[in-house]
Amino acid sequence: MTLDVPNLKDDYDQRLRDEASEEPTLEVPQGEPTSKCQIIAIYGKGGIGKSFTLANLSHMMAEQGKRVLLIGCDPKSDTTSLLFGGKACPTIIETSTQKKLAGEEVAIGDVCFKRNGVFAMELGGPEVGRGCGGRGIIHGFELLEKLGFHDWDFDYVLLDFLGDVVCGGFGLPIARDMAQKVILVGSNDLQSLYVANNVCSAVEYFRKLGGNVGVAGLVINKDDGTGEAQAFAKSVDIPVLASIPADDDLRKKSANYQIVGTAEGPWGQLFAALGDNVADAPPLRPVALTQDELIGLFDGKDTGAGVVLEPATMEDMRGKNYEPKASLEVVYDDV
Repeated sequence: MTLDVPNLKDDYDQRLRDEASEEPTLEVPQGEPTSKCQIIAIYGKGGIGKSFTLANLSHMMAEQGKRVLLIGCDPKSDTTSLLFGGKACPTIIETSTQKKLAGEEVAIGDVCFKRNGVFAMELGGPEVGRGCGGRGIIHGFELLEKLGFHDWDFDYVLLDFLGDVVCGGFGLPIARDMAQKVILVGSNDLQSLYVANNVCSAVEYFRKLGGNVGVAGLVINKDDGTGEAQAFAKSVDIPVLASIPADDDLRKKSANYQIVGTAEGPWGQLFAALGDNVADAPPLRPVALTQDELIGLFDGKDTGAGVVLEPATMEDMRGKNYEPKASLEVVYDDV
């Protein structure tokens, strides 16, 4: 007798494919925004300083009397760590799973926390190898919808998104008009500007499809004065909203979970100006660069300029196993 044993790997692979291709159920109204609340999505390369920028920006806005909600949409769940002195807050996905297993509903106090006037939460992400991060983002926003997201009374909602990832969940604010505008965080390095350029491309793509989201500008973090980020902003036709210097005092305070976006400190004026620029900057349609144009912003010695692509041969590929074979090509004698 033959037992029909299921192939668990194939089943798991198929579930992942199905999950990745599943269309989001979250419906977002199209058209010009009418709410007084500004919903702003911040994108940037992982590790570029989005969380540092947002924690201090949101703190400064709250000091100025604004009602601010900060939502971390990065699977690392580190957006709010600086705001809460290094303490990790429960994520929406983790809490939702635990509540579901217990047969309970998620309450706002389970996932949203406040400090110094800033309200904050983390969407979170699946465990490594156990799900799609983009789908986790979509699930998180679906839960926020159930908790009454559109009825909340805030002046600003800041969404911290990982810019390296291009799948649907991370592009949700742009693709579905969930935000009025996008802010980019970058530095004077090729990889962070590559990510920023990709986001510009995505914004323009969805504008052509009838979307309304635009890019408000670029925040340059760890600015060492070399000028590549400024040149990028000028090339894609967006403003620089702030230049945060590569300063040892900032580095140490950030590493020790100290807020510098406060009027009581030496960096307060910088973040106050950033807050004003973020509030007033209109959503623009950037002109994304080609790969060669992007590389052209940097000194050739740093980017491998002049490298010529040399095609590989079958002899290269087969190595010691290579044996020349007679060609089947027909060669005609000259007439």
